[in-house]
Formats: sequence, structure tokens, C-alpha cells
Amino acid sequence: MTHSLGIPTLETRRLTLRPPEQDDFLGYASFYESERSVIIGGPISADEAWRHFAANIGHWHFKGFGWFTVEADGVPVGSVGVHQGPRHPEPELGWLLYEDGAGRGFATEAARAVLDWARGSLGMTRIVSHIDVANEASQAVAERLGASTDGSRSAHDAACEIWVHP
Repeated sequence: MTHSLGIPTLETRRLTLRPPEQDDFLGYASFYESERSVIIGGPISADEAWRHFAANIGHWHFKGFGWFTVEADGVPVGSVGVHQGPRHPEPELGWLLYEDGAGRGFATEAARAVLDWARGSLGMTRIVSHIDVANEASQAVAERLGASTDGSRSAHDAACEIWVHP
């Protein structure tokens, strides 16, 4: 199935990665209003979360790729995708999981599906992740995906190391 913006739906063994829908915003906003988001610039207000959420959808229009809503058993558990904004010289793979989705391997499973899709469908060859040096959970996901840090820091956030996906 493909959304009107050309957003595909990806399936894994346990997850569905689908286009974001307006009803997904409540979970997204709750994540960004919580302390779980501190490692990626939060907490932020629901209004600011809305701007992020809408920008993610707009990214699909401008670039042809972006963030998916991740569902497990029909329930949104997070968001995973590839983005490349004006301060990102290379495509960046990112992930965030809501509290109910954490600790179950969903980030790795969803990120692997997006990585495979970005390479196979979009022809991307070099994909990176910008991970805060204090974010051990995301570092572990990156390592499970086969990525390693090249030791350099992100131009848009000096607290983040660049991890390169092989």
C-alpha cells in the first residue's frame, strides 16, 4: 500500500511501518512532553511537537523519504525514518520509541527495515545516525545494526557523534 505522498508501508516479522496519520499525534506529543525525550532535545510542548510531526510529513513531500509510524499489534509504539534537512549533509537514520515500545527490540527491527528500504528503493549508499554520546540505548541499537562511530561530531549538535551504517 502507498499513501498519496508516495509513503510506502513496510512490514517486518512483528511490526508495521506506515505513513503517519493525524491520530498518531497524541502518542508522539506524549513522548516529546516526557522525560524520555530529553536525550533528543525534549521535553517540548505539544505545540512544538506538532511542528516536528507536521515537518516529518512535509519531508516526504520534499525529499521522497521520511519518518514512519511504527506499529506493534496495531498500536503505535514509536517512529523510525530517514531524514536529511538543511543542516544534514547526509541522510540520517533515526528512531524513537514510546515507553510501551521500549526494551522489546522494536527500534532495531524497524531501523533495519528502513535501512534496507532506503538502500534498496532509494539507492542510498551512505547513511549515518547522529547519536548523543550519553544515549547508550541508541548506541546499542546502532551497534546491532552494524554501525560504528567515526569519532566525529555532528555539525548541528556537538553532543552527538556520527555513526556510519555499513
